[in-house]
Amino acid sequence: MIQKKICMLGAFATGKTSLVARFVKSLFSDKYITTVGVKVDKKVVTTAAGEITLILWDLHGEDELQKIRSSYLRGSAGILLIVDTTRRATLTKAIELQRQARDALGDVPFVTALNKVDLVGEWDMPDLEMAQLVNAGWTMLPTSAKTGEGVEELFNALCQMMTHAEAERDRS
Repeated sequence: MIQKKICMLGAFATGKTSLVARFVKSLFSDKYITTVGVKVDKKVVTTAAGEITLILWDLHGEDELQKIRSSYLRGSAGILLIVDTTRRATLTKAIELQRQARDALGDVPFVTALNKVDLVGEWDMPDLEMAQLVNAGWTMLPTSAKTGEGVEELFNALCQMMTHAEAERDRS
């Protein structure tokens, strides 16, 4: 069976752990629990290429005092960047984390989750900056760990990108 490591990156309290819990166990909790270090989960998904076991590395939230550990990233086939749509600064942090991941891993597939879209009326994302990122090739998908909106689509999109990237490598 094929296994793929995916790292979840984002600022603190963006919903990384909640997205993993929703995806793996179909659960959501309003209780906030800070991730210390890394928490690993896994889920088998079926894709056009067959079954893949996703090994999900939920990394601690990044702030100015912590830097991403390249050892956590090593071996990643894909990255999920998590942004809290109610906090503009988390988009800036995601841009920085994507750069750090690219420096450590090269060009691995990544998708950005615009999380907490269920908090209608609290959206605080800069439209121009998001449009520039989309124009630069970023895939940005709305999600809500609370309602489940877009969660399956998020992981499926990354799986498709990883499968495509692997096929491209095999052809070269």
